[in-house]
Amino acid sequence: MPNTKRAHWRNLDNAAKVFPATSNKNDTRVFRFYCLLKEQVQEDQLQRALDKTLEKYPVFLSVLRKGLFWHYLEKSELRPVVCQEKKSPCSSIYVRDKKKLLFEVTYYKNRINFEVFHALTDGSGATEFLRELVKQYLLVAHQQDNLPDVSLLPDDITIPDQENDGFNKYYSKDIKGRKKKKEKAHVLKGTKHENMKLHVTETTVSVKALLAKAREYGVSMTVFLTAVYLCAIHAEMTKAQERKLVRLMVPVNLRNFFPSSSMLNFFWWIEPEYRFREGEQSFRQVLESVKEYFKTELTAEKMAENMSQLVALEHHPLLRFAPLELKNRAISAGTTISKNEFTAIFSNMSVVKMPQEYLPYIERFGVYTSTPQLELCMCSFQDTITFGFTSRFDTTNVQRNFFRILKEEGIDSEEQDTMLPEEEPESAVAITFYKWFTFLCLVSVVVSVVVAYSLTTDFQWALWVAGGVASMWLALTIGFFKRHNLLKNAMWQLLVITIGCFIWDNATGWRGWSVNFVLPGVSVLIEVSMLVISKLQSHSAREYMIYYVMATTYGMLLPLILLLTKVVTVTFACTACVGISFLFLMALVIFRWKEFKEEMHKKFHYK
Repeated sequence: MPNTKRAHWRNLDNAAKVFPATSNKNDTRVFRFYCLLKEQVQEDQLQRALDKTLEKYPVFLSVLRKGLFWHYLEKSELRPVVCQEKKSPCSSIYVRDKKKLLFEVTYYKNRINFEVFHALTDGSGATEFLRELVKQYLLVAHQQDNLPDVSLLPDDITIPDQENDGFNKYYSKDIKGRKKKKEKAHVLKGTKHENMKLHVTETTVSVKALLAKAREYGVSMTVFLTAVYLCAIHAEMTKAQERKLVRLMVPVNLRNFFPSSSMLNFFWWIEPEYRFREGEQSFRQVLESVKEYFKTELTAEKMAENMSQLVALEHHPLLRFAPLELKNRAISAGTTISKNEFTAIFSNMSVVKMPQEYLPYIERFGVYTSTPQLELCMCSFQDTITFGFTSRFDTTNVQRNFFRILKEEGIDSEEQDTMLPEEEPESAVAITFYKWFTFLCLVSVVVSVVVAYSLTTDFQWALWVAGGVASMWLALTIGFFKRHNLLKNAMWQLLVITIGCFIWDNATGWRGWSVNFVLPGVSVLIEVSMLVISKLQSHSAREYMIYYVMATTYGMLLPLILLLTKVVTVTFACTACVGISFLFLMALVIFRWKEFKEEMHKKFHYK
């Protein structure tokens, strides 16, 4: 592969823009692709294999950053470290405000796990990465066998090819799609697992047996399994629930319609559905309906219409220039509303192929994903299809129904051990401390009110106590929730302390101490502390630039406005603050102009 430099940063693709806004602990937007070998995995050999894999796919070495209008992916010098699996599958990878890679490679016994945050890549990109990782591992682990280093992708694919945004490449203003109003679908309900834990059910079937049955019906395997899935869900519905249709979301790899070597997200989805009316509930009737739907909707023309409609929305001027936080709220609200439009998800990752020489060492591949409801993922390797059901519900009746229907059709399945290790609980010291601090703050306020009521008729001092406690609680709360990024934490503390002091000064009869001394003093202190933090944590200019710019601009403009409006009565401190902040800002511009210009472009990009 030609050694072409990768971009320092890039926009998120159209599909990826949704995931940072909607990820949470119950829907992490993380999926796992794994390979089960016929031997125990060795950690040091897997680390060497991962390092080699990243030489071919450096686009994965990215962190997610926030701009004023959009998130973006930035090149990172961080390097992943392989470790034994310790967490629940598909646990959170993306942590807001924390500079962290968006994928993890772990192992457990003879299984290699590749988990990735969906904003980084889709199932096709993850498949290619895992194939390369497994190949490199086998080359390292079996040097004595002289395995050939077979290229899994064409040699002329460059890094810009991997970073290419397929959505923008194939978007055309001339292609118009019509948005249809969707009827609400049947939504699965029931008791969730304790702590919303993800339940994983894995089963394997024979490719030959499943393919033979699908051909017997004259349909593809995906059509056949979609019909089985719909019927499995219907088996748990009441008569009243049959008034609503059952609708699945089925992701479609757009590379099958529009040639692309992109490792980014490049998928759309179709929505097969069925209403189980009286007298129209046989499996064959469902199958024929699904077959017709796939025939009509699974075309390049339909995919182009749907894709262009979504990209056009992204390019709308009002949306492009809306602040990121407003976009995130809108995306999150839209996602919540859309949950009523789907019953479940079915993702077919298709066939995973490996060179003939590597086959004797591999048992099978598997895939599953985090979900707030119910999702089925599948992939095949040689004659084995692996189904991965994930759910937050404490019942597995739909899964049971799915495999029961397969058995009625003559297809035997074998449940697999998911081989999950005992989960090590995350350290809860910080959370426990914060909870106790919050409780003690409440105790202080209640005690002051009780004492004031019991001993005096003057509640004013109790209000001062409550205000002081609230100020301390607010400062520590911001520090706690922004603890993953000390520079951002410092900027928030600057705002909270100065604004809080303005309020206190005004509430106690305005003496001007907040603007004469606190504002300039804290502004300079925060600027110096940012410098110290950057040195201690070895931040690059690109990492600290935006926080320096915000702090120096705040420390320069606000005191200057107060000086010009004569709100300040003691001018020396504010004048010094304006001068020091100006020099800090000019130092950035003069000595770090390249990084300054690039960072401003990244943070304020609106496309």
